[in-house]
Amino acid sequence: MQLKKYTDYALRVLIFTGTKSEGKLSSIKEISDTFSISQNHLGKVVFELNKSGYLETVRGRNGGIRLAFPPEEMNVGKIVRQFEDDFIIMECFDKSKNECVISPACKLKHALNEAVQAFLHVLDSYTIKDLITNQGQLKKLMGID
Repeated sequence: MQLKKYTDYALRVLIFTGTKSEGKLSSIKEISDTFSISQNHLGKVVFELNKSGYLETVRGRNGGIRLAFPPEEMNVGKIVRQFEDDFIIMECFDKSKNECVISPACKLKHALNEAVQAFLHVLDSYTIKDLITNQGQLKKLMGID
């Protein structure tokens, strides 16, 4: 199973902002430079994270972004569900495009659905705080003071 880049980038933004000293602002440019992601694309991700309540934006010359609430309250499974609009991993998961003749009797889709649910269940046991427990190492790799 593979997450979309959009979801990957959302998690990276939350990890980056979560490693900053409490209340310290980050910029889209700073995150873009760190991860070599287009600022335009990252701007859309940040907009969605702000709209979803995960980020707080501060406007103005010295503005930027920061986590809207503590990282221990940000559930990774919930974030992934929010940023992945579907979990269609095979044709039979999409009723509108399913042309597989064995679909009505096939057990594979049930096994794969169970695997997806297990995947999400594991992510439900993690928070952004869990992903940044090694802050010193992360800060060094990301060039954060």
